[in-house]
Amino acid sequence: MIICKFGGTSVGDADAIRRTAAIVKARMSQGPVAVVSALGGTTNVLVDMAEQAARGQLIAALRGVEGLRDRHLSVAGELLPESDSEELLFELSAMCDELASLAEALSVLGHLTPRSLDAVASFGERMSSLMITAAFSAMGIKAQHVDARRVMITDDNFTRAEPQPEAIAEAARLYLTPIVREGRVPVLGGYIGATSAGITTTLGRGGSDYSASLLGAAIHADAIEIWTDVDGLLTADPRLVPAACTIDQVGFEEASELASFGAKVLHPYTIAPAVRIGIPVRVLNSSKPQGTGTLITFDAPRRPVTAIAGKSAVTLVKVRSPRMLLTEGFLREMFAIFERHKTSVDVVATSEVSVSVTVDDTSQLEGVLGDLRALGDVAIERHRGVVAIVGAALSESSEAMSRALRVLGGTRLHMLSLSATGINLTMVVDGDEVPALIQRLHCEFFEAGA
Repeated sequence: MIICKFGGTSVGDADAIRRTAAIVKARMSQGPVAVVSALGGTTNVLVDMAEQAARGQLIAALRGVEGLRDRHLSVAGELLPESDSEELLFELSAMCDELASLAEALSVLGHLTPRSLDAVASFGERMSSLMITAAFSAMGIKAQHVDARRVMITDDNFTRAEPQPEAIAEAARLYLTPIVREGRVPVLGGYIGATSAGITTTLGRGGSDYSASLLGAAIHADAIEIWTDVDGLLTADPRLVPAACTIDQVGFEEASELASFGAKVLHPYTIAPAVRIGIPVRVLNSSKPQGTGTLITFDAPRRPVTAIAGKSAVTLVKVRSPRMLLTEGFLREMFAIFERHKTSVDVVATSEVSVSVTVDDTSQLEGVLGDLRALGDVAIERHRGVVAIVGAALSESSEAMSRALRVLGGTRLHMLSLSATGINLTMVVDGDEVPALIQRLHCEFFEAGA
């Protein structure tokens, strides 16, 4: 069995869905399970609609619902003959009616809870998976729709639900494996799940990739294919570096680092479930299905520099306390504060009496800072950025690291960190310096006869 996950651009319109069907059809001998995202842009519309309704802007919210109705009915009409489309069109329209009712309820309540937001956001994958199942069947693929909420069992941390691997594995054996054994293709939405009590949840933005990896681990898939709109993992963001090129093969750890430090192709959590049992992951372009993409595996070549990644809008938090000196447990106490406020940190640097960390999500930062002040003096620096040089053999090459530091030139460096595993050299700089620094580093290591 294999997992074939298709992102929003891979199912964005009727032509894209037809290409997706051809990809799945070509893999029937491998026992594919199709995991699909919402049609491109749908989740943004749903979130906006929920927020508008809660603010009392009901007409704008209902306008968003009608836009989604028109789009889904139009795509479904293109995909299916009129004689076969009546039932699907009725079901899609009924789901939009349900969405409109939810919008009206939110408008009356005047408050949007995480649980309500998940209920609304789930409609994108629920509608797309129904439509794609019908399209597959119309194109000669024996497909069966599976409600992802029966399989993706999570806790009740709404909007960022934590999957329950044992429960997912049991549900996958019950709802997915028998379908594949009968020669049919299960089609289910990514990103969404449900608690053991059946309450709808989501895994957070980008969670469709995570869903695919979790399901791959649950059924012990032979491979996980992530179909997107680029040719694979690239040596840098092509929007910043037009000369960026596809990487044929990377290691699991390298891919995870690249995802965490700004590579947009993969969700940062995607790789972890596959790593645990060694399932190879391949990133492919659904517009060019003949391509080989990027293979993510354990036995990838070891290079000093595999790729450059970066992100802006990072906040630097600095804690200075004489208590740190020769004191046990200080760092544990500090990081417990971040954990308590559900705020993750990326880059960490320490000295005898200070700790500096970078934070992406600042939604809980005020609470974090309040608790940190009990430990010492706290300072924050906003509008910072992170640039990461990733390579499995980076720490083995002093030349590569010295070249990277030379490229910094006059760029102001706020923090420098080499990861514990030695595959990631991270530089914290001013946020507006990130694009230019990525471009110079890429030129140094991948262009001009590098």
